Amino acid sequence: MHKSTAWPLAALYAALVTYASLFPFVEWRDQGISSWAFLLAPPPRYWTGFDVAINIAGYVPLGGLVVLGALRSGWRRSSVWLAPLGVMLLSLLMEALQSYLPLRVPSREDFLLNSLGAGCGAILAFVLERAGVIDHWNRVRSRWFVPQSRGGIVLLSTWPLGLLFPSSVPLGLGQVVSKVQDQLHAALADSEFDGWLPAPANEWPVLAPGTELLCVALGLLIPCLLGFCIVRARWRRMVVVVVTTGSAVLATTLSAALSWGPVHAWAWLDVPAQMGVMTGAVIAVLFVFSSWRASAAVALLALGIYLSLLNQAPESPYFAQTLQLWEQGRFIRFNGLAQWVGWLWPYAAAFYLLGQIARRETKT
Repeated sequence: MHKSTAWPLAALYAALVTYASLFPFVEWRDQGISSWAFLLAPPPRYWTGFDVAINIAGYVPLGGLVVLGALRSGWRRSSVWLAPLGVMLLSLLMEALQSYLPLRVPSREDFLLNSLGAGCGAILAFVLERAGVIDHWNRVRSRWFVPQSRGGIVLLSTWPLGLLFPSSVPLGLGQVVSKVQDQLHAALADSEFDGWLPAPANEWPVLAPGTELLCVALGLLIPCLLGFCIVRARWRRMVVVVVTTGSAVLATTLSAALSWGPVHAWAWLDVPAQMGVMTGAVIAVLFVFSSWRASAAVALLALGIYLSLLNQAPESPYFAQTLQLWEQGRFIRFNGLAQWVGWLWPYAAAFYLLGQIARRETKT
């Protein structure tokens, strides 16, 4: 019997929602108002359709996931409705905690819209379960994936989310070294240890087109190889390559459209990126016929090269402005949902692959 992926996805999503709700985590202090005062505050003066849509849409997946997890865990249908209530309480707690963050404004309307989104997600999940769609998915999963594939499915399903956050290289995930260095430079400023640190990222040389091509190719190849570790049939692996390539292009294009405007949605697809996507897809097709052990070994090697190259990529001033738009502008709610996935996904994939190799080798 397969374990449900709903609970791990719900826990990950809840953690990211928490981050997005409390970002930027600075200047915590008591502002002399009650944590629950926002419930009786006047309606906001400025309100846009974007605010309404993102507050509802952001909680729909979480409400659906907790209900699916409850149903797959054997909860009675009469008690399943307790699950979305937990999501509503999470939203209420996030708004209350924002009372201690001067850069965030708690809102009754946000809480109500979040609760509406959680309720819609719960109803949708319940209807799908009653209609047999979830059971059909479990049968499909049994045919497509190996047993104990829950972690791999979670990684593959969250990979496109990480691509939504802008990166200095297309399909570039795991660029954390520059962030760590910036924090260290700030902490050790004016000390004798500051000179020991490497140069800041904005002083690094620009990546050569060939290096960018290799990064893009590896960025596409790695999730394909991860998929080959949990999918056995060759023709199904071909589907993994097609779906992964399509998801990469669509997610990166959407990220560019959100960052620079719809007119520049395809600006990221320059010649190195085009060649990188094609190269990654061709190499992935060649590995369709390999064993899962070979796929896992090559994926780990590719991750090492990929992270080494990406973490040497500089941040141009234009790219820094794009990040500022996401982190401090109207994309602040996307920030936590995509940024952390983009930072941590490659490292989680490496950990998962090592665990798979150890577990399967032990069984054999």
